[in-house]
Amino acid sequence: MPFYTVFHDLKFFLADEAGLAKDALHIHIGLAVFVLARLLWRWRGGWFFAWLIALTAALGGEWLDMVRERAANAEVSAEAHWHDVWNTMLWPTVLLFIGRWLHPRPNIAVQSEPEQPPEPEPESGDLADQAAHDSGEEPTAV
Repeated sequence: MPFYTVFHDLKFFLADEAGLAKDALHIHIGLAVFVLARLLWRWRGGWFFAWLIALTAALGGEWLDMVRERAANAEVSAEAHWHDVWNTMLWPTVLLFIGRWLHPRPNIAVQSEPEQPPEPEPESGDLADQAAHDSGEEPTAV
């Protein structure tokens, strides 16, 4: 069985089982592919990368549909295929443009006072003498 037939059967199985119209299935799949790709690619350029993955999935799916239609000698409607690409890519495109506002900004701490250098270690190496000196007490004799 050719791959395009398996793809077609899977697509209609998902639509039937979920109770979705074909257009709604395109919308859900496009959004799911976009979000999954964005979750997997969180580095710089992730929004655009996720959009490209969703576009690739949309165009690949429509290409498989056209191959199946040609193999069955059915009428290939370019208008219907572009409609499916539009449905698949609408929300990924919206998220691509607003994604920079959805991404949290790094927390930049504002310093009100410059940092103080650390206190020098006591030269004698006796921390008890230093602690007594800091508290204003006399060191105890041993």
